[in-house]
Amino acid sequence: MKPNHKGRAQIFQNPILERLTRTHIALPIIIFISIAGGLIYYGITYSFINVAEALALFLGGWLIFTLLEYLAHRFVFHMDTDTPLKKNIQYTFHGNHHDYPKDKERLAMPPIVSVFIASLLFFMFKLVFGPLVFGIVAGLLFGYALYLFVHYAVHAFAPPKNFLKVLWVHHSIHHYKDPEAAFGVSSPLWDWVLGTMPKKSK
Repeated sequence: MKPNHKGRAQIFQNPILERLTRTHIALPIIIFISIAGGLIYYGITYSFINVAEALALFLGGWLIFTLLEYLAHRFVFHMDTDTPLKKNIQYTFHGNHHDYPKDKERLAMPPIVSVFIASLLFFMFKLVFGPLVFGIVAGLLFGYALYLFVHYAVHAFAPPKNFLKVLWVHHSIHHYKDPEAAFGVSSPLWDWVLGTMPKKSK
């Protein structure tokens, strides 16, 4: 389907479920920045981590998020749709966004889902990293909030006339030229590392 810049897809027949698929972008950004700040504050206040550790772990968690963002976009949101079930799952999670890329209320996962996933990640990371989890997950959640902001901006606003324009160009290539390239949204880092940068036009 050619991208439609007006309207939105209908995902569920049930009006309550359908409404839950839409969210104002500010809500999840505020939620996850607040949680990230709370984790850092709690970790430092109760001496699980010191300030230097918090900074290093925060940056590490942010880097981890950029990799998770890339992997989810490439292998989950763009999964092979070789069965009706996979096709339905892929369209629900991401295909509708490619059909209606300007639908501003579907540029973020519904908070009820993303908070649940974030909670699972916290406990999984806690098993691996112990008390260091407060810095790592704070950086990871900040990375997600930044991703949401960048994703909203590149779809809602004209590209700026500065170095940030590369993010608009990168994501536009993914939507309008090559959906099998340029999977990074908040950063093209992993596209460069893993070989999915867009091919340069000759």
